[in-house]
Amino acid sequence: MQFDEVIKALEARANPDNVAGMARFGINPENTLGISVRELRVLAKEIGRDHDLALRLWESGIHEGRMLATLVEDPKALGVSQAEAWAADLDSWDICDGLCFNVLWKTPFAYDKCGEWSAREEEFVKRASFALMAKLALSDRKQPDDRIAAFLPIIERESTDERNFVKKAVNWALRQIGKRSVGLNARAIATARRIEALDTKSSRWIARDALRELEGEAVRKRLAKP
Repeated sequence: MQFDEVIKALEARANPDNVAGMARFGINPENTLGISVRELRVLAKEIGRDHDLALRLWESGIHEGRMLATLVEDPKALGVSQAEAWAADLDSWDICDGLCFNVLWKTPFAYDKCGEWSAREEEFVKRASFALMAKLALSDRKQPDDRIAAFLPIIERESTDERNFVKKAVNWALRQIGKRSVGLNARAIATARRIEALDTKSSRWIARDALRELEGEAVRKRLAKP
């Protein structure tokens, strides 16, 4: 499917009534058409992987165009410079998370970006670091637990960031790590206790919310299953 055809397909699916609702969930309404992610996934399946199209869709600046770009981009074609450029463009949590969950986690430099971006000041670049950690903890099952555990000191270090989209992602990464295995559950709980002791508004929320889940019966039962 050519770029112009895709843009027409997006415009045909536009639903302005949805934009206000998306804004209430913290999604940037600028250049937004109001198309659901479910619809975008259907369209992406029709298109298939297409690196050149992904680049043009991202450059369109259309909110759904950028989300679609994350769905059709080939992780084997996505290089470090492109990842940095796309990260610098992030202005909404959903595109940030889509970029991480749909394509970035499959790249060979994903683990490097977790560390590098965690120290960046830009809110959504920093969020991307922890969204990537969450996805890698959830889906990269070939890696040993020790590699995932290497994220815990970074999570602890950044847990005092008071910005909403950052602290929620820090919490998310901590919870996903703690749900990966029995060993990581114990290490994540210990990290949460240290974070709680930092005694800032952000660190207390991150720790207490994570501990409710990680020490809960549902997680315990799931981890106990062979």
